[in-house]
Amino acid sequence: MLDHLVGLVKVRVLRGVNLAIRDLRSSDPYVVVRIGEQKLKTRVVKKSTNPEWNEELTLSIEDPAVPVRLEVYDKDTFVDDTMGNAEVDIRPLVEVVKMKLRDVADKTIVKKLVPNRQNCLAEESSIYISEGKVKQDLVVRLRNVECGEIELQLQWVDLPGSKGV
Repeated sequence: MLDHLVGLVKVRVLRGVNLAIRDLRSSDPYVVVRIGEQKLKTRVVKKSTNPEWNEELTLSIEDPAVPVRLEVYDKDTFVDDTMGNAEVDIRPLVEVVKMKLRDVADKTIVKKLVPNRQNCLAEESSIYISEGKVKQDLVVRLRNVECGEIELQLQWVDLPGSKGV
């Protein structure tokens, strides 16, 4: 059953910053997180361009080369307006997991990623060890929209019985 999975990624969608206005003076944003055929979404935060979700969504990973896609929408009565999108490459996170670091001091930063034209990072992103888990803090800049960023935290979860990384 789990032999096609390499693990799970917990995606904690923390908050949106300076999201686009899609209603009269504000928006009712929510985030859709996708990888492959999987699709999960946060709750809607009413009337906010700086929403706080702090929601954890867990995705199963079959191929680490497939990026996690974020799509932000404004909830409306009939058709939800798009508020931008972003992609997150989880391969750097998986590379750190593959190092199988043990006995590392808590909050040790293993890898840093810098924003460039190939990624959606708005600022430097750190991959670190926390309580024995590999985590990554990210701020991604939304594309195809006039403004907006999403703050996230990724955490790798090994699955007993999976093929692992």
